[in-house]
Amino acid sequence: MPIGYGWHNHPVTAPVAEIDIDADLVARLLRAQHPDLADRPLQLVANGWDNVIFKVGDDLCVRLPRREVAVRLIVNEQRWLPTLAPVLPARIPAPVRVGLPGQGYPWPWSVCAWIDGEIAARVPVADRRPVAAALAEFMTRLHVPAPPDAPVNPVRGVPLAVRDEQIQDRLTSGKLAREDELRRLWDELRETPVYAGPPVWLHGDPHPANLVLRGSTLEAVIDFGDITAGDPATDLAAAWLVFDAEGRAAFRAGTEADDATWARARGWALAIGTAIAVFADIHPGLADAGEHAISQVLADHG
Repeated sequence: MPIGYGWHNHPVTAPVAEIDIDADLVARLLRAQHPDLADRPLQLVANGWDNVIFKVGDDLCVRLPRREVAVRLIVNEQRWLPTLAPVLPARIPAPVRVGLPGQGYPWPWSVCAWIDGEIAARVPVADRRPVAAALAEFMTRLHVPAPPDAPVNPVRGVPLAVRDEQIQDRLTSGKLAREDELRRLWDELRETPVYAGPPVWLHGDPHPANLVLRGSTLEAVIDFGDITAGDPATDLAAAWLVFDAEGRAAFRAGTEADDATWARARGWALAIGTAIAVFADIHPGLADAGEHAISQVLADHG
């Protein structure tokens, strides 16, 4: 199915919007700042957690923050994605135009290319295996040393021990099956030697709802709101979040991960997978992804 930049086409219990965004507002913004797009038809395609997305004609979409907390994320994407896009082997939602506050709307916004494809979270796990090598190549090309002014993210790319309090809370919440097994595994993985290399660019949120497939091809990696620099193990958590054992083996074969990095990646998969599972009522479209990640993390033997 076609998608735009963002995956929240599922009903979610999202925070109340701080700004009312409708087609009339979008049309006025386009007319004032990008008049050559003003006559294109507009279609609301997502009203998600942080952003509203309108399709603009057949090949573009407009993405506007609906909450102030999301403004920093879109500014990071506007600043960095155009730099990264030319060196990556799959598409990313680099803005093709930038919008400014105006017409009563107080924040920056973006015009991005419309991406056709199927969200990997809606594709059977076995059918994702053909993109394992392509995703490994994407991660390898992305994971290059980042500049000192790369965005800072306190919950991605950091040592696993930094996340311990949050993970322990989840593992005693009563919301997860097999909590004792998960706690023992987490206690082991968080002791893995920390990353000692230079901070590299990270996507930061490598779950299957952020991958767009077209058949057996990796079409795009979307939603760079968590973009930051740090330990590449964070992104390599995709091995458990996205794939089964066979796909995971193909993914690892395409990376340069040593055993310590791979162990940390498993820890990150546990961290992200339990977050998805605990907050499944907020993001029901990802509930299966959380359960899948947990089962894969526990079934794997490292």
